[in-house]
Amino acid sequence: MLVKPKIINNICLSSHPVGCAADVLRQVEYVRKNGRIDHGPRHVLIIGSSTGYGLASRISAAFGAGAKTIGVAFEKAGSEKGPGTAGFYNTIAFDRLAAQEGLFSLSFNADAFSTETKTEVAHAVKQHLGKIDLLIYSLASPVRTDPVDGVQYRSVLKPIGSEYVAKSIDPFKGEVKIATVAPATPEEVQATVKVMGGEDWQLWVETLAQQGLLSEGFQTVAYSYIGPKVTYPFYRSGTIGKAKEHLEATVRTLDNSVLMPLGGKAYVSVNKALVTRASAVIPAVSLYISLLYKVMKSKGIHEGCIEQIDRLFRTRLYSGKPVSTDEQGLIRIDDWEMRSDVQAEIASLWDQVDASNLKQLADVAGFEKDFLQLNGFAVPGVDYEADLDVAVLENGA
Repeated sequence: MLVKPKIINNICLSSHPVGCAADVLRQVEYVRKNGRIDHGPRHVLIIGSSTGYGLASRISAAFGAGAKTIGVAFEKAGSEKGPGTAGFYNTIAFDRLAAQEGLFSLSFNADAFSTETKTEVAHAVKQHLGKIDLLIYSLASPVRTDPVDGVQYRSVLKPIGSEYVAKSIDPFKGEVKIATVAPATPEEVQATVKVMGGEDWQLWVETLAQQGLLSEGFQTVAYSYIGPKVTYPFYRSGTIGKAKEHLEATVRTLDNSVLMPLGGKAYVSVNKALVTRASAVIPAVSLYISLLYKVMKSKGIHEGCIEQIDRLFRTRLYSGKPVSTDEQGLIRIDDWEMRSDVQAEIASLWDQVDASNLKQLADVAGFEKDFLQLNGFAVPGVDYEADLDVAVLENGA
């Protein structure tokens, strides 16, 4: 079958297996080009390993430091009816490249929130790795079933207290519009914290610690985002911000209750704004990212996922020096995004931008390209007119 982008309401419902594989290879080659990560991790577990920052973390650990990796992600396989999710094909591509390099990799397609998955993965860690020295938590799921009470919680992206009104764009139609979002209920705030806060991260670390599977000097990192004040009402001061506050508070819990005896440390890394599956539908954020791309590219400091995480590993986690953090203990790998000159230019463009000048002031084309590449489309060198046997590709052939 021919596989084309299927975009409905700014959500891509299709993925291209060959394009996904090509993009994984591009990321691997970027890490290889930068050379060996000295004193890097040896045994790594990545929760949320199939796309975005989680996939980039697995690639950086494996192909930068030669680490053995276990990845956990919940993705849909392809069938005769159509292709699977991008993360499914990304994982196939990663495992294939790791095998070619002689690197150990084991991938679980499973619900990371469940107790059963934690038990199964812990057994695999014991069997194949012995102990782990790094756990990356990069899960981005809208729904979580609490393993204790069995209640299913669903996250929402909403402001708190009052409605949010701000400029936004439809990047695929090139439209500038005013978006209005009603405030979240207290129940929605609580649910978002349950899904996107630090509770599951803590359960993973505690499960592994209880079974003696964490090495001396063990590190664990969860990913977060803060962003500029223009997006605060919807993002940092909204429901997702409450979840991120909980995630950041979990660092202290893990350090004090679990990691101190091991000489270990938990961190939250605040990363750069990038195009994700959610970016195209989040009011104001899609416009902000388009402006950010324009400014950072003009200054030669733009980074995608793999560039960001490769820098995190090389200059923060495994630089041979104490890990640099801000006064709140956060790793700020968003430092280039939040530079005063970058933010000043964005603020100026924000006031100017409208439908007539959107494509001149904002990098809408870059936003769209990154969005498509998340799903294996618009990747250079891929023949998108080729007829694919999705069932064969599903089996890793």
